[in-house]
Amino acid sequence: MSSITRPDAALLALRPVVDTAPASGDATSGDFLHHTLRPILKLQNDLLLAVVADFVRDHHVPLAAASAADQQRLLIELLTRNVKLRYTVVGLVSGFFTSAELDFYRQHRSELNRRLLELAVRRVQDQVEAVVKASGV
Repeated sequence: MSSITRPDAALLALRPVVDTAPASGDATSGDFLHHTLRPILKLQNDLLLAVVADFVRDHHVPLAAASAADQQRLLIELLTRNVKLRYTVVGLVSGFFTSAELDFYRQHRSELNRRLLELAVRRVQDQVEAVVKASGV
């Protein structure tokens, strides 16, 4: 890995600390998930919820009127089927990658996008009340 540049150090300093398993010698997708994706999603939590709430409002998703089970299903469908929203979520996270993380991400993009979206869906589902409130519907 190359030395850390000033912009990379600034990005790393922004991230919250998330308890993770110790990193192994070789970087894996699991390491990336724990050391990069989870902290960035935690940092971007409020923005993630706001973006999802905007999509709920803009696409007239009846989230507030739905039962708890239907809310979970609607959020899964919105975050997995709406390509524009998926790309927005990926952009919210990938914009905080360091140079080395971006290199790793580019090599494992498909798997990491899948993991990133799984984490984002879980995070949004766990905070459905905040999404409903922010969407104003």
